[in-house]
Amino acid sequence: MTSDEPDPRTLERSDFPEIQRVSTRWSDNDMYGHLNNAVYYELFDSVLNAWLIRETGIDETVSEAMGVVAESSCRFYSELAYPQPIDVGVRVERVGTKSVTFAFGLFAEGSDAIAAHGLWAQVYVDRDGRHTVALPTVVRDVVERTAAAQPVRRVAN
Repeated sequence: MTSDEPDPRTLERSDFPEIQRVSTRWSDNDMYGHLNNAVYYELFDSVLNAWLIRETGIDETVSEAMGVVAESSCRFYSELAYPQPIDVGVRVERVGTKSVTFAFGLFAEGSDAIAAHGLWAQVYVDRDGRHTVALPTVVRDVVERTAAAQPVRRVAN
């Protein structure tokens, strides 16, 4: 992070145009009594795909183009644990020709303070050859509409 980029810890719920509440499970906790790190990535994946499926109608299990994760990261700021529900926010950080970078914010129920911040670069490839392709038009429409409607706060992880 450079000095001219906002600190992700300053992001709040209102910076994420899509918020989905998820229930945690007993098995999500690790031996230290908080969510295992891998669970954060499962939440990112599940919430992002549910949102994209709902907004685009695309079934990536059969579509010609599919989004694959090329890079991901997560910063942890405060503990989350079962049995508390978690709100997962999604925002669009960058829209490219063949990729989209999404940011995620995880929030404890009733809190506006970000507990974890994730970044997720998703590249679109054709199903058969796995060569990069342009963003499907319907995906581009959704992510550009979302980016235009959200508060302007670009952050680096």
